[in-house]
Amino acid sequence: MNFTTTFRGNLSLLSHCSSCCDIRFQPILASLHVTRPVRCRLGNFNSYKVSRFCRKKRELICRVTDTQTEPDSNNDKEKEVHDGQENQPATASDQEDDKSQPDSQLDSQPQVENQINGNDVADTKGGVQDDGNGEVASGSPLPGVKPQQLDEYIRIPKETIDILKDQVFGFDTFFVTNQEPYEGGVLFKGNLRGQAAKTYEKISTRMKNKFGDQYKLFLLVNPEDDKPVAVVVPRKTLQPETTAVPEWFAAGAFGLVTVFTLLLRNVPALQSNLLSTFDNLNLLTNGLPGALVTALVIGVHELGHILAAKSTGVELGVPYFVPSWQIGSFGAITRIRNIVSKREDLLKVAAAGPLAGFSLGFVLFLVGFIFPPSDGIGIVVDASVFHESFLAGGFAKLLLGDVLKDGTPISVNPLVIWAWAGLLINAINSIPAGELDGGRIAFALWGRKASTRLTGVSIVLLGLSSLFSDVTFYWVVLVFFLQRGPIAPLSEEITDPDDKYIALGVLVLFLGLLVCLPYPFPFSDQAVSNF
Repeated sequence: MNFTTTFRGNLSLLSHCSSCCDIRFQPILASLHVTRPVRCRLGNFNSYKVSRFCRKKRELICRVTDTQTEPDSNNDKEKEVHDGQENQPATASDQEDDKSQPDSQLDSQPQVENQINGNDVADTKGGVQDDGNGEVASGSPLPGVKPQQLDEYIRIPKETIDILKDQVFGFDTFFVTNQEPYEGGVLFKGNLRGQAAKTYEKISTRMKNKFGDQYKLFLLVNPEDDKPVAVVVPRKTLQPETTAVPEWFAAGAFGLVTVFTLLLRNVPALQSNLLSTFDNLNLLTNGLPGALVTALVIGVHELGHILAAKSTGVELGVPYFVPSWQIGSFGAITRIRNIVSKREDLLKVAAAGPLAGFSLGFVLFLVGFIFPPSDGIGIVVDASVFHESFLAGGFAKLLLGDVLKDGTPISVNPLVIWAWAGLLINAINSIPAGELDGGRIAFALWGRKASTRLTGVSIVLLGLSSLFSDVTFYWVVLVFFLQRGPIAPLSEEITDPDDKYIALGVLVLFLGLLVCLPYPFPFSDQAVSNF
């Protein structure tokens, strides 16, 4: 018994599992050339059942193009699949066989039908495979999202895909030229019409009118060819992950440790022998003023994020303060709990924290230089310490003048050191890497591909710097394992932010660079003139 099975586009092999008759679609490599009909083995799935199934599912039209395939080594017998026989009526022998088959075999037919419907998405190409395992394919335009492994009935059915392609998308918004299965949803390739922001609103409105809130639309840039793509996935696959430990409990534990390290950092006598800290807890009170100043800068940083998030509709999680015995704290890790609408909103939220922290830290830094220490002595440091930061060294030389000389101890207001620590915490969070504030700013400014490259470069440079600085070593480990990304997709990633917000984002990156880079010039007038 010969039958016709034709697939649209560049689909593929029709393989089976003889134990359950599980028919699956698998993509073939785009580089294969068409040479001869596909051969397939149906095993125990008799031809009369396929004929009945094809008569029931007239809407499933599959074109098996002449494709060179390697025969299965386990197949002893093969049947050729020919074109033009889809509507061939059942023969008398088929009808006789139909009556003689046991009921147990007939019951397996709906199962095969459902399995085909669950995978019936046309135009599959190599590199993206709908295997249902919840993993994002390499080169995916929707990174950072691991959709939950759900039942087949939650996946987008073929009828819905046709409505999306013919009624939701259109010539005036996004003209679909190709589609691929994608993690329980569908990735549409085509031509974007008009401005991306307006197009997204039109498509979203149409989709909501047709399906309500059942599906979520993403308008993104395909990293393979830098062209716009639209991704539609069921909203149920985008539910946030839950943790075994409550967020507030874990954040509170990290916060307590951070308070301890902030106090410890401002007591030099305890830093030389950390084990003696528990025998001299009363000495921690000496570090309270410095801990309060640094904590104030960090708190203002987080407050900037919170205020910007409320104005843009972004939901933030509980901040996890990261302790550091070298500088007191590395700041806080704050998750974004919902899907951000556009790059400009992400830029506002990411830049607001460092801008607020830099502003307060810089003011306190200048106040420390202008006003003398309250006890008349302050903190005595070597002038070479200001070589560690271009911004700190530049302003120290500008405000102190000839008093600041290499190799000469200098007395400064403790506020200078405390504020400097706050500036450094803001600066390391402004590094353009992963999901740090700087990484999110870079993503909002230049897109996903550029930010990914900057992340790689930043991690390499931090790794090299860690050979000379223990602070950098702990920070690069933290970034690599917890914050390297990728950043979760935005609803619409094509539209660039407004110029004024771009300027603020660049300013944050520039200030972070000034704080982290060393001051290369010597602190002496004669050396500067010779330089």
